[in-house]
Amino acid sequence: MSYVEIPGAKVPIRMWADPATVEGVAMQQLHNVSTLPWIKGLAVMPDVHYGKGATVGSVIAMHGAVCPAAVGVDIGCGMSAVRTSLTANDLPGDLSRLRSKIEEAIPVGRGMHDDPVDPGRLHGFATAGWGEFWGRFDGVADAVKFRQDRATKQMGSLGGGNHFIEVCVDTSDVVWLMLHSGSRNIGKELAEFHIGQAQKLPHNQGLIDRDLAVFVADTPQMAAYRNDLFWAQEYAKHNRAIMMKLLQDVVRKEFKKARVTFEQEISCHHNYVAEERYDGMDLLVTRKGAIRAGSGDFGIIPGSMGTGSYIVKGLGNEASFNSASHGAGRKMSRNAAKRRFTTQDLADQTRGVECRKDSGVVDEIPGAYKPIEKVIDQQRDLVEVVAKLKQVVCVKG
Repeated sequence: MSYVEIPGAKVPIRMWADPATVEGVAMQQLHNVSTLPWIKGLAVMPDVHYGKGATVGSVIAMHGAVCPAAVGVDIGCGMSAVRTSLTANDLPGDLSRLRSKIEEAIPVGRGMHDDPVDPGRLHGFATAGWGEFWGRFDGVADAVKFRQDRATKQMGSLGGGNHFIEVCVDTSDVVWLMLHSGSRNIGKELAEFHIGQAQKLPHNQGLIDRDLAVFVADTPQMAAYRNDLFWAQEYAKHNRAIMMKLLQDVVRKEFKKARVTFEQEISCHHNYVAEERYDGMDLLVTRKGAIRAGSGDFGIIPGSMGTGSYIVKGLGNEASFNSASHGAGRKMSRNAAKRRFTTQDLADQTRGVECRKDSGVVDEIPGAYKPIEKVIDQQRDLVEVVAKLKQVVCVKG
C-alpha cells in the first residue's frame, strides 16, 4: 500500500497503516507530535503502536530540534543478522544443546559478563577505535559516570523484554544468525536523564504533552544530548557486533566439521537519530521503532518469537523519510498478553522452536504481535524482501 494522509496540526500525518486499526491513544500521540513547532514531517509505519511520549513506529523529522522521548529509552536499539555457510541439514534434531551454549556465552536479562569482553580475542572483530570510543565516556553526563564498570561488563549482553538471539533457516534452507538488542542500562539511564533535563526547559512548558519536550539547536543542552546520544548509539552497535562474534564462536565450536563461514553482518538501528537532508533542508530524523530504508540499504524486520523475520532492501521512498517498520509491532500490551495467554498457549504458538516456554516470557507470545506478513505487505513501496527467515532457536532474557 502507499500511505494514507491524515491532517495534522503543523504537518500531515503520513500513515503506512490503516488508521482504523490504530489504537486511539496512539493516534492521539501522533496528533500531539504534529503540533510541535519544529516539526517538518511525520511518517507512521505499519507496526505503529502506543509508546511513551511518541508512538513506536513513528518517524519524526524536525529542523533545529530533537525530542529525546521520541528516540525511546533504549537508544540505538536495533538488529543484526549474518548468513552462514550452514544449511538446515547441518543442524541436529535436538537443538537444546546449541541454545544452552549460546546462553552460556552471552548473558541475558539483567546479566553481564564477569569481566569486560576483550574484543581483541574475538575472531574478526575490528578493534580500531575501541580505546577512543571508551575514552569518550569521560565526556558523557556526570549523572551516569558511576555506571562505567557496569557498562563495560554489559557490553556484549542481550538484555530482556523483546530482545532475542536466534538461529534461523531461510526458504532456501540456509542458516542465519540474528539478534536484537540495544545500549543496555547505560543507554536507558542516559535517555531518562536527558528527558528529565528537557522537561525543565522554558520553551517546553507550553507543550501539549510534557514527554514531547525537545532540545533546540545551538544550546548547551542540545550539545550535551547529541554527544551522549551518538555515544550511546555507538555503544549499541558495538554491543550487537560483540554478541554476534560470540554467537559465531559458539557456532564454530558446535559445527567444527562443517568449517562454518559467515557473510558480512547486516546491522541497523531502529531507535535513533540521524542527520539527513530533505527538500534542501538539514533535518534531525528520529526513528522510534523504524529502520532506515534508503535505496539499497539492507534492513531487518523481525516478527515474533514463533513467526519468523525478513531481510529487506530499502527502496528510498522520501515520503517516509527513507524509512520502514522495525518489526511486527505489538497489538496488545505486555500486561494484556499476560492476562490473555497461558504457558500452554505459548508452547502451542512456538511449536518447533527451541526456546523458553515459561510464564516469564508469555508477554512475548506471537499472539501479542501483529501478523508480520501483513506488516510487510503494507510497506511494499518502502522495501523489497531479500530473504524470509524462520527461527529454529530463540534465546530470550
